[in-house]
Amino acid sequence: MPKPFALPVKKKVDLSAIDPSDTGGILSKEEILEETLKLKEELQELQEMLVAGKKQAVLFVFQGMDCSGKDGVIKHVFSGLNPQGISSYSFKTPTEEESQHDFLWRAHTKTPALGQITTFNRSYYEDVLITRVHDQITDKVAKRRFKHINHFEELLNDNHTLVVKIFLHISKEFQLKKLKSRIEDPTKNWKFDPSDLEERKSWKQYRKHYEEVMEKCSSVSPWYVVASDHRWYRDYAVLSIVVEAMRSLKLKEPEPNPELITFLEQITNEN
Repeated sequence: MPKPFALPVKKKVDLSAIDPSDTGGILSKEEILEETLKLKEELQELQEMLVAGKKQAVLFVFQGMDCSGKDGVIKHVFSGLNPQGISSYSFKTPTEEESQHDFLWRAHTKTPALGQITTFNRSYYEDVLITRVHDQITDKVAKRRFKHINHFEELLNDNHTLVVKIFLHISKEFQLKKLKSRIEDPTKNWKFDPSDLEERKSWKQYRKHYEEVMEKCSSVSPWYVVASDHRWYRDYAVLSIVVEAMRSLKLKEPEPNPELITFLEQITNEN
């Protein structure tokens, strides 16, 4: 099994103590190829039961520094699922309409219905991260928002929505390598945003605020930290977390529907 570093609840976090290049002793992608295929197959089966049951839902929240691979991991882990049972949302700068509501409004409207899986590429956590780095809110406001986030996740949990929060942990050196590749490779130019260079200057501030978020907002749904300097390991670790989360729902095969059995008898008796 990978080492995704499931963080303890309500404990101080030191991201510098977690090696972003760690692979849990796994040496190569080939070593976990067979298990990866089995996990993907199991995830497809679990999704089918989730959709059929319509009694529970799952929200996967992905956070991480720029270039940590949020888009990539969502693509690799969830691409084999039935598109009718999954939705993905990427949260960017709030629109004018979103800015006129409370900070959780735009996220709440995108949470999954029962029977569905939803992935968030960034999330409501940006409102206690980038807003603090750029002094858009005070520490006092941030602390109030921590309480609102915990209540929000408790509300989702009470309504049978499991919230799974995953931080993709990369090194500053890895980020620099990725930024350079986006400039040097014409096929990746579209990924480059000059603002990423500005945000990079605030690396230490982001890390400090992430650590506080992981401590203060963990009471309902703890955080996972996935070492992400190696893409193949990142994908495998996240897939393992996702499958384990789905297993925890203890999903069951749906019971036969009496009404459908009646329809089947009618169709069979037509001839």
